[in-house]
Amino acid sequence: MTMKKILGFVLLSTLLLTACRKTDLEPAPIDESAWLQKERGVVVYSDINCDYFVIETRNGYTVAENWSLRPYVGDVLYGDLSIYGLKNVYNRSRRSLMAIDVEDYWLSYYAAQDRINWFCSR
Repeated sequence: MTMKKILGFVLLSTLLLTACRKTDLEPAPIDESAWLQKERGVVVYSDINCDYFVIETRNGYTVAENWSLRPYVGDVLYGDLSIYGLKNVYNRSRRSLMAIDVEDYWLSYYAAQDRINWFCSR
């Protein structure tokens, strides 16, 4: 009777383990064509000691808080960069999505510097 239980367990385990594939665990591919239709920005300030960073857009500078993958200076982002609040943006430089919280947008260079100094000094 014990041999039947062991054989049943091995058979069930084999069935369950072969049902999963490596591709089932990989994230879904990102549809770049949809993201490239959104607003484009380039990260111009990012500091490892501060969760806030600055994005240069066509309409000025955006100050955002990082909620996931930290961007690097020079990273190209696509998304709703001129709307307040939490959102996902596409980091084309790294081919990944990141969660950010837009704190302010359409700022001048000096206003963006002032906001970063205020956010990062708290």
